[in-house]
Amino acid sequence: MLKLLESANIKLSSVATDVFGVSGRLMLKALVEGKASLAEMAELAKGKLRNKIPQLQLALEGKLEEHHRFLLQLQQDRLDAAERDLSTLEQRIRQKLEPYAAQLSLLQEIPGVDWTLAAVIIAELGIDMTVFQSVSQLASWAGVCPGNNESAGKRKSTRIPKGNVYLKTALVEAANAAARAKGTYLRDKF
Repeated sequence: MLKLLESANIKLSSVATDVFGVSGRLMLKALVEGKASLAEMAELAKGKLRNKIPQLQLALEGKLEEHHRFLLQLQQDRLDAAERDLSTLEQRIRQKLEPYAAQLSLLQEIPGVDWTLAAVIIAELGIDMTVFQSVSQLASWAGVCPGNNESAGKRKSTRIPKGNVYLKTALVEAANAAARAKGTYLRDKF
């Protein structure tokens, strides 16, 4: 969609950080309709983007022809359909996780773990931790513990095992979020 806009010399992405946010969507809709002036489209900006109205007017100045509008509408419809599908999937996941509400709420108390990450952790690990003999075995299975191979004072490979790719990705994402969260132990360390 951004390439299509740029082919019509509309540089909306150079001014708006999120072209598909509320303001961007309103401007894209106005572009498809083709009835609003540059000033009217720039006035559709919300929040912090209102500070950039003069830049928005320049960015929206381009030559959008009928075939551009047709393709833009087609891509917007595709984006809306994908969002509806994602909403349906999220609703289904929420239904399936209802029996694990207590575990979800406990996981969400961990800094950096939101509902989505908690759902991934439950989906990948389950709730029965007796299958792992120790915390170390769980960390190794998840692929988040580096090796410690030292012999006669020489350090050998310390590469991280492959582990569960989905769980490892979720845990790294949670760690990065926790490191940026204010007032946490990890923020003070890193």
